[in-house]
Amino acid sequence: MIKFFRKIRYDLMEKNKTGKYLKYAIGEVVLVVIGILIALSINNWNESRIDRISEQAILRQLKSEFNSNLKQLDEKIGIRSYIINSAIQLLANIDNPSIRNIDSIEMHLAKTIPYTTFDPILNDLATSGNLRLIKNDSLRALLSVWTSEIVQVTEGEQTWAKYRNEIYIPFLIKNYQVRSLRNKAMKTNLLYTFLINQENRESEIKDIGNSKHFSDFNTLLDNPDYEDHLVRCITTNRNTQQQAFILRDRIVEILDILNKEIK
Repeated sequence: MIKFFRKIRYDLMEKNKTGKYLKYAIGEVVLVVIGILIALSINNWNESRIDRISEQAILRQLKSEFNSNLKQLDEKIGIRSYIINSAIQLLANIDNPSIRNIDSIEMHLAKTIPYTTFDPILNDLATSGNLRLIKNDSLRALLSVWTSEIVQVTEGEQTWAKYRNEIYIPFLIKNYQVRSLRNKAMKTNLLYTFLINQENRESEIKDIGNSKHFSDFNTLLDNPDYEDHLVRCITTNRNTQQQAFILRDRIVEILDILNKEIK
């Protein structure tokens, strides 16, 4: 088509028909511009189509990841609830010696031993540049701050883990027979969430037996230092629990948007 216009333009120029020459020259330019615009439009449409396909793949991946994160977070919330409630029950036994029972006390002692480690799946949308593919502004904003919100929970977990490892467990070892406590803890559902293989959990947790040495739980409970340790256990894990519930609400909000955006 362009060659056709060019031939006509040359013929008009040779015949000195300037007016018609200019019209055909302009027509040729317009035709070229239209062709370019059509090509750009097709290219933009194709790129947009590819972006939307990529977006849907990302949204499905995110849904799977955040469902896993929600499941894991709920497990950690459950563990902390056991820890907090057992520490509260031990304080009640400290305040009311008449209700003390060795089986109940050792069960609650065992449940204060664990610690939680929330280790969510972290997407690399922000660093990879793929965050731009997500059209929903609210979802994009939530995902951009997701990593920083996790820190509020993990820092609390690390605080208790450090206190537990460096102060609480050494105190129990010094003032009580930890073997029996550990054996009780290993037999409860409380520790199963730490296992990778949930199906073979019975074979992965071995019975280490109870200690033959006598431990007087009254001596432990009447120790004023132990009361302080329990208070620290409760307050630290409660603070982490509050942050965990906030994070849980955020995950649910993200999943709600994902379900609406996935086609």
